[in-house]
Amino acid sequence: LAGTEHDTGLDILKLENIAAYFREVRKKYHAFEGQLKGYDSRILVAQVPGGMLTNLESQLKQQNAADKLDQVLAEIPRVREDLGFIPLVTPTSQIVGTQAVLNVLTGERYKTIAKETAGILKGEYGHTPVPVNAALQARVLEGGAPVTCRPADLLKPELAELEADVRRQAQEKGITLAGNAIDDVLTVALFPQIGLKFLENR
Repeated sequence: LAGTEHDTGLDILKLENIAAYFREVRKKYHAFEGQLKGYDSRILVAQVPGGMLTNLESQLKQQNAADKLDQVLAEIPRVREDLGFIPLVTPTSQIVGTQAVLNVLTGERYKTIAKETAGILKGEYGHTPVPVNAALQARVLEGGAPVTCRPADLLKPELAELEADVRRQAQEKGITLAGNAIDDVLTVALFPQIGLKFLENR
């Protein structure tokens, strides 16, 4: 709402300081709390979708680094800027969050670049709202060129090959395919590990 006629005039950073104080007070009274913990203002400052916050907490606890959450939340907007202010929706919110965690836990920004982060930098997820960090992009491209077209246009058609493969395997295993075999082919395409087993046992 900032900069619009609906701007509240509230300073998010000051609100975060107040919230940080009360997070400490809350610890004293945690035994009296129910399941709902209320709203966490850090998601506004870090520009993080609400559900992503609990995922980050869990990820950091698994790494015995729960105390690094505030550093990760501060890193997220910087990573997002480096990645062209990509919208934080699935799967890009997880990519940005994971890269922020890596940057904090390794102690060096982009010491390790996740495969998915490299994909965004290469253009494999499409155009970003603004250009990505040029130095990071050059690093992952290693002299190559970024994807500038619709990424899906680079995929080879696979359906005919998959259909032939499903028909061959069905014949070998004595599986009777549906009258409209494309339904069964799509089942295998969507669930490659269990699709044929499902067709075998239906």
